[in-house]
Amino acid sequence: MSSLETMGAARRAAAAAIDAQGTDEAEWVAAQLPDHLPHLVLPEGPVVVVAAHPDDEVLGFGGAMAALLDAGAAVHTVCLTDGEASHGTLSASGRERLAARRRGELAAALGELGELPAPVHAGLTDTGLDEQESWARAVIGEVLDAVGAAVCVAPWVGDLHSDHEAAGRGARAAGRDRSTPVWFYPVWMWHWARPYDPRVPWERASVLPLTEAASDRKKAALARFTSQLEGRGSGVGPVLPAREIAHHTRTFETVIR
Repeated sequence: MSSLETMGAARRAAAAAIDAQGTDEAEWVAAQLPDHLPHLVLPEGPVVVVAAHPDDEVLGFGGAMAALLDAGAAVHTVCLTDGEASHGTLSASGRERLAARRRGELAAALGELGELPAPVHAGLTDTGLDEQESWARAVIGEVLDAVGAAVCVAPWVGDLHSDHEAAGRGARAAGRDRSTPVWFYPVWMWHWARPYDPRVPWERASVLPLTEAASDRKKAALARFTSQLEGRGSGVGPVLPAREIAHHTRTFETVIR
């Protein structure tokens, strides 16, 4: 099997895992992760939070972002794509409209978390980040340098979504270039994995407990992503149905270091 065939097979397998029914949140609740994983103290900042698509940063780290702002830390965001491929095959103009809508949703969501600078939009290709990883690395590096980042936070490199993994690799490389620590937040992992799944490096995982105020602001921010919460037409359900949102409205968040 050629490298291209191997890559194609891996992508199909990952897509199948993400499209499958997934793990019910009740299983994760029963696992009581906050009782078994170490608790991580928030950095003093500045912190740069990277997303592959508008909403990743809020899904995986939005509560921590709210908590950081409450603590007076500077928080900056980098969104690598505009998420224009989330609704499948659209005309060029349809993708442009969806991209603009998703940029607007992100701005509104970040506003719910607190006073944040406008996100840096890299404008890279949705579903094509693995082919633009060097550009992602460069964009992230520029922001790390500009703000003097103490920590970079990005999608987990093992999340199975190719864009998430490429974003995480780009952040990891940019961080290594500058000796900046990089933390990873999972998004789709909660869907395809099970508690203490051997595919997850639990030995490097920590939880960040959230205050009620931070949790409430995260929920308000998530509600702003209406393009992802509503059906996509022609009988196609939302990108983020209620069973997925349940994974991201806990009283804690999880990072992998």
